[in-house]
Amino acid sequence: MSFQENTFRRIDRTFAFIDLSGFTAYADEYGDEAGMAILEGFRNSVRLVAAKKGVRIAKWLGDGAMLVGVEPEQTVEAVIEMEGLIDLSQSPLPMRAGIASGPVLLIDGDDHVGRPVILASRLCDMAGPHQVLAPASMAMALMVNTAVRKIGEHSIMGFDEPFELVQLTSRDESLKR
Repeated sequence: MSFQENTFRRIDRTFAFIDLSGFTAYADEYGDEAGMAILEGFRNSVRLVAAKKGVRIAKWLGDGAMLVGVEPEQTVEAVIEMEGLIDLSQSPLPMRAGIASGPVLLIDGDDHVGRPVILASRLCDMAGPHQVLAPASMAMALMVNTAVRKIGEHSIMGFDEPFELVQLTSRDESLKR
């Protein structure tokens, strides 16, 4: 199989992976219908905030999603607002997320391949309930609506060097638990 020219281009994007913490156990205990009701509320919240913030839902992943944003700040704010909205909705399942930015290959116009995609996915897997994790390099002074808490250096599967990580939360008290 030969690699065709012009089938990809390099772009900078911000990626977030989000998911409902404990969904499988919840569906096992309460049934598929109860799980679907939670999932419907989650997806409605994600759609609402993504549209408002200009963040694209790249794909649904069962009880989660992959999001793509052009600017880091809008993507971070969208994810934090999604987490807060889901929490305020009294969902029995909290959201967790991982976010990363950087250059990736855009293939066939809608598929992204690169380290930031993998890092965001791994950070979501590492996050606990209500946590939004990101590499410390994303904590920019421009993120005026985002509070940053350092959580230290962590090794991440598939990466040679450890990352200094931060937890991101809203500065807006109405979105905090």
